Amino acid sequence: MHNNKRTSALQLSAIAAALFSPLALANFSVNVGAINVSPNDDSSYLNVVETVAGLPANSAKVGVNSNTQLGLTFDYALDDHWSVQLIAATPFSHNIKVKGSAVDGLPVGKTKHLPPTLLAQYNFGSVNADFRPFVGAGLNYTLFFSEKAAPELKDTLVAIGAAQAGDDVSLSLKNSVGIALQAGFNYKLSDNWGLHAMIAWADIDTDAMVKINGANVQPVDVSIDPTIVMVGLRYSFR
Repeated sequence: MHNNKRTSALQLSAIAAALFSPLALANFSVNVGAINVSPNDDSSYLNVVETVAGLPANSAKVGVNSNTQLGLTFDYALDDHWSVQLIAATPFSHNIKVKGSAVDGLPVGKTKHLPPTLLAQYNFGSVNADFRPFVGAGLNYTLFFSEKAAPELKDTLVAIGAAQAGDDVSLSLKNSVGIALQAGFNYKLSDNWGLHAMIAWADIDTDAMVKINGANVQPVDVSIDPTIVMVGLRYSFR
């Protein structure tokens, strides 16, 4: 028993030493800066609301606004040209509104999301070059949370007779998994410091549901598919 514990401890120590050795750290870089998510949104029509409110058919959709947060990305060089990058950020906040028809701009609700994205990158040029453009492709996972229906939405549903004043009106969005594409560059200012800039696109599709007392009364398929732009400082552990 003691020998097994001692062996496990030695193995963990060896792994930790390998991960945090100067040679391993030399492959790591961290990028910190402003990151903006700008949705290229589209959605299915609010057919239930259109019918109840007497609006023209296929006249009302939903839209999502842009948001900027603190971006934090981690790069690990596999060799002179290939690397992997993990994109993270502080939570994005978005307002959801009706687009089109007589209720254009009506607030539907708010949501927050975290979009961790893992990409494989190909870096062009010499490993010693100051300017190195790159392209990347990978997977995005978007976690939606803190969804909240807007008071204006409830007021409108009550006004058109779709809800009662005492009803609970809520909003929920399903999480999303999709591909992500990226292009950008790193520019070396010194041995450790540099600039990082990238533009990316992510396939983010979600099912949004407006609920009254827990019952789904208006499902909406929303394609967010944002353009993601980040500019920041880069630190390389060399």
